Amino acid sequence: MYKLLKFATPLICSTLLANTCFASNPLDFGSNIRTADPSAHVWQDGRIYLYTSHDEECQPDFWMKDWHVFSSDNLADWTDHGPVLSVNDISWADNYAWAPDAAYKNGKYYFVFPAGTGHKDRVNPENSTKWMGIGIAESDSPTGPFKDMIGEPLWRQPYANDPALFIDDNGKAYLYVHAKNHDYHVIELADDMRSVKGSWEKMDMGGYEPKMEGPWVFKRGDNYYYTMPENNRVLTYYMAKSPKGPWQYKGVIMEQEHEANNHHSIVEYKGQWFLFYHRWIETPESGCSHRKRQRHVAAEYLYFNADGTIQKVERTKTGIGRFTP
Repeated sequence: MYKLLKFATPLICSTLLANTCFASNPLDFGSNIRTADPSAHVWQDGRIYLYTSHDEECQPDFWMKDWHVFSSDNLADWTDHGPVLSVNDISWADNYAWAPDAAYKNGKYYFVFPAGTGHKDRVNPENSTKWMGIGIAESDSPTGPFKDMIGEPLWRQPYANDPALFIDDNGKAYLYVHAKNHDYHVIELADDMRSVKGSWEKMDMGGYEPKMEGPWVFKRGDNYYYTMPENNRVLTYYMAKSPKGPWQYKGVIMEQEHEANNHHSIVEYKGQWFLFYHRWIETPESGCSHRKRQRHVAAEYLYFNADGTIQKVERTKTGIGRFTP
């Protein structure tokens, strides 16, 4: 069925498969919840899980309060497991529940998240008091609830957000972030996943280090991939033979849309690779006077060339549809 959806013409979609084709991108989570920054993972139960940030309706300046998790076994029918963690559950932050990630190790599920305090003054930046740090929470279930076991961020400096947590085949946990003066750095987590191990290491990016946010790291075969929204807009990537590099820049995965940010993840599910990302879609029904578009999670098929490089992905209305391997 998924092959039919992928290659169907707009005419076929509009006549035979209208509900499936045009309702599948953005993903249908069963409500009008606004979601962004999807972190996709496949756990031992064989389901795919999306950990997302949650844009509150008409929120001011990305003031976000909790994170949600959704799961599916066909990428069309999703279960909303509700918020897995809220800033109300955190003692050291009260706002900015931004892009999260998750991992499985030691028989537990780990949820790594950015959160912060203060206010960003966009008119007079010198008056800003905003600060953000990275926390990590634990659960016995992939759907939570997650608990902040250490009661503080993993560090206070540098200011950081957008964590990507990668567990290598040998069990080592690597954390990549977008951070002040620490982009393109990596730090290891301790075996108990409750503290950092050692210090930051600046990675060799082959001489190309554009402005970035939202890194995502994964492995396929013998290749490691460092992917990111370059200039916060265009999804691009590097490749290496080690999770710490040296990295070689390879180019664009997905072009920008609407001069707006993007944030993504890449995962293999039942033999097929997928790109999850968010789109800025017009939502006149929301009545937001200050924001014409709001963010919604979407997905596309992703393919590799024989040499391991990634084929460029185009945004589609059909997206994945109902996936049957």
